[in-house]
Amino acid sequence: MPITAADLKLNSLFNLEGKTAVLTGASGFLGRTFALALLANGARVVALGRSERLQSEAKTWANQFGADKISVAQIDMYNVAELNELCDKIAAEEKSIDILINNAHELGSATGFNVPEGSLENSTFDQWQRNLQGGVYWAVQTTQRLGIKMKEQHRGSIINIATMYASVAPRPQLYEGTTSLNPPGYSASKAALAAFTRYTASFWGREGVRANCISPGPFSNTEDAEGQNSVAEDSPFVQKLKGYTVLNRIGRPIELCGALIFLASDASTYVTGQNLNVDGGWTAV
Repeated sequence: MPITAADLKLNSLFNLEGKTAVLTGASGFLGRTFALALLANGARVVALGRSERLQSEAKTWANQFGADKISVAQIDMYNVAELNELCDKIAAEEKSIDILINNAHELGSATGFNVPEGSLENSTFDQWQRNLQGGVYWAVQTTQRLGIKMKEQHRGSIINIATMYASVAPRPQLYEGTTSLNPPGYSASKAALAAFTRYTASFWGREGVRANCISPGPFSNTEDAEGQNSVAEDSPFVQKLKGYTVLNRIGRPIELCGALIFLASDASTYVTGQNLNVDGGWTAV
């Protein structure tokens, strides 16, 4: 069939109308923006999160886009059986699952963030276990349970949210003299997630299922003072972060949405097994 100009218009290439997206970590700093981006481009969103604020966010989204465009589930994803049960329920109830975005991760002291106990020398088994479960096994669970439906449909896009630290190591000097700390279990779990993404792409490609990673760079939470790991824009740590990027600034959540919609949409139907760094040039030099 010949290609027409209409096929190449942005609102055709990136249109998510008629597609259903399952998003984990929807109540978090990045997740809320991801949900809004998906809805704004026409998708129906099944939003999973642990925070009670997800319910109020969902009401706002329903008023803006229609109640049929959003459904939410509050869940403790560390509960393996509960997550499996919820995924099975979603697979049974949704007509199709076109997009799966594995975004959830616990970025707190329990996983070693911003506490001395999370350092290379002091990190604990419990921290590592929680990082590996949240960083890669949650994505394994949702991929297994929801990806089967994608295989049956012979179409689907799985987008795993990793980190630039899946590819490069954190720089020790960045954290010197600050209370900030990025634990080793986080980098290791996200490197595993990138590998799992390639594995999924390889084994399910013939079934029409694509799998890709987005690896954010420095996207510090400077916008939500009540949010997890919030930090002031003018803090010494953020100033250091800016200096390590080619663009000399930290990213804003909206700047991840272009990559997200690209990978979720038919604009990327020949893209799979890739890790897209959105990091202001951090990993380029």
